[in-house]
Amino acid sequence: MKISPNSLRIGIAAAIIVGTIGWLAITGAQNNKSYYVTIAELGGMGDKAYHSQLRVEGFVKPGSIEHNGPHVEFTLNEFESHNPKAATGRTLKVSYKGSEPPPDTFKDDAQALAEGSYGRDGVFHATVLQAKCASKYAPAQPNQPKSTPKPAAPSKTAAAAPNAANPAS
Repeated sequence: MKISPNSLRIGIAAAIIVGTIGWLAITGAQNNKSYYVTIAELGGMGDKAYHSQLRVEGFVKPGSIEHNGPHVEFTLNEFESHNPKAATGRTLKVSYKGSEPPPDTFKDDAQALAEGSYGRDGVFHATVLQAKCASKYAPAQPNQPKSTPKPAAPSKTAAAAPNAANPAS
């Protein structure tokens, strides 16, 4: 059976398209791959740490945030500041230079996730920064009074609204 020239051209074009899509998928997945590591694991990675795209999580050390426009430098600690282990916890200096300013929840003691690369200068150079709320929902410390929110007083417009709907009352 002889293959027509038109069928051959369609087959070659289809093979080129499928090959191109496969190549784009593989290279895209490799370029966007990042390893999640803790501060302790980062120190033990050796030379691999300098050649990998990484995501590092920790708690923002209080008083370490230095803003310079949209860029921020700060220090991550593996423990929150009120944790007894915080004084001896490993720390990591982070320099964030991303396209967006840091999130509003990025404050002292906030849990932060920085994505970028680790430099030979010992600084983690982040291009993406995410932050969770600071631990405002942590249990109250001993000898501190509990604060309970006061109930909201009903507004005058809400009380007047039923009368406006029913003019007979």
